[in-house]
Amino acid sequence: MLPEQNGSVWTNGVKDKDRRPGKKAGPATSSRGVQGRAVQPAAGRLKPAKAHPASHGNSRPPAARLSEKTASKPPAQETVAPRELRMRTGDKPGERIPVILETKGARDYHLIDSGDGLKLEQYGPYRIVRPEAQALWPKSLPAHVWENADSIFTGDTDEDGMGRWRFPRQALGETWPMQILDSEFYGRFTAFRHVGVFPEQLAHWSWMKERIEAADRPLKVLNLFGYTGVASLIAAKAGAEVTHVDASKKAIGWARENQALGRAEHLPIRWICEDAMKFIQREERRGSRYDIILTDPPKFGRGPNGEVWQLFDHLASMLDICREILSPEARGLVLTAYSIRASFYSIHELMRETMRGRGGMVESGELILREGGLDGSEPGRALSTSLFSRWVPK
Repeated sequence: MLPEQNGSVWTNGVKDKDRRPGKKAGPATSSRGVQGRAVQPAAGRLKPAKAHPASHGNSRPPAARLSEKTASKPPAQETVAPRELRMRTGDKPGERIPVILETKGARDYHLIDSGDGLKLEQYGPYRIVRPEAQALWPKSLPAHVWENADSIFTGDTDEDGMGRWRFPRQALGETWPMQILDSEFYGRFTAFRHVGVFPEQLAHWSWMKERIEAADRPLKVLNLFGYTGVASLIAAKAGAEVTHVDASKKAIGWARENQALGRAEHLPIRWICEDAMKFIQREERRGSRYDIILTDPPKFGRGPNGEVWQLFDHLASMLDICREILSPEARGLVLTAYSIRASFYSIHELMRETMRGRGGMVESGELILREGGLDGSEPGRALSTSLFSRWVPK
C-alpha cells in the first residue's frame, strides 16, 4: 500500500471496465471489460481523501466487488451453455497480416510520452500519468514535464489492480467532458486507472464511421461489451441504428450520461443491460441481423445473474454466433483482445475459420498509439495496446 504523497489525493470505489487481462476474476461479460464492472455516475467536485492509503486489489478484483460494492457475496456462477459450433465449409477468406492500426491522436486526446513502465497522455484539459507495462524504453521528455501532470495514478501495477489518483497541482472533479469524432462523453477518474475511453479504438471507430456514412441505407450496428458507449454514439451520429449491450448497469448509466451530455437522446440507440452471450443467442433464435458487429470481450467476466465468461472457453462460440447474425450485406465483424497470452495469429486463424464460405478478407494485427509530444505533432515511438482481427467483405 502506498502512503499519501504531496498534493491532493482521491481514493474511490469506482469499479472500472475490467476487460483487460489480469490474474483474478472480475465482473460480468459487459461491454468492454469484464462484465459487471461497476462505474459511478457523474459527480461534482471531489473532496480530498483522508490521509490513509487506499486498499489495493490484485490484477483483477474479486467479482463481488466489481459487480456491486454493497453485495455481501458474489452471485452464484451460471455458465452460459455454449451451443455446438457449426461445421463451416467453403474457402477461408483472404488475409492481410500483419496489419498495424495506428492512432496518432484526436481532438481531445494524444499520447505525449511513454517509458519506464509509464505513459503520459493528454485527455481533454488534463495531462495524466498511468502505468504501462509495454513501455520498456526510457522516457523521452524531461522529468519536469512528467512531474507537471494534473493527475497521477498510483497503486497496484497490475493491469486491473486497484489504486488511487494523486493530483499534484490541485484537486480535480471526478468527471470532465471530452469529444472524439464529434461525439461527446465524460472522462472519469476510476479506481482501476481507466478513464472511460480506450483511444486506440479510434482506428476501428473511424473505419466504422466511414462505412456507415457511405451506406445507402441506415446500417444496423451491434456493440457487444459496449462499456461507456463512445463507439455507440459515434455510430448513431453517423446514421446507424445501434444496439449497445453491456452487463453492467453502471456502465449503461455512464453511457446514458454521455448521450445526454451531447444532447443525443434522439439518436436510435437501444441500451441493453444483459449478459452478452445470452443476448446474441437470443438474437440468433429470433433471426435478428446486423451489418456491423463490434466485439471487445474481457479475458474473464461475470454477468448480472452470475453468468461466467472465459475468453478462451467461449470466444469461438461467440464469434460463431456473431457470424450467424451478420446480415447478407454486412460491412464487417471486429474483434479486439486485450492482454491475452496469445499471438494475433490465434484470433486471426479463428476468425478465418469462423468466416469460411463467406468470402471477403480477414485482416489482423495490433492496435497502437503513436507518441505525439507535448502538442501532439511530433511523431515518436509506437505503444502497442491490443490485438485485433477484422473480417470485411471484398
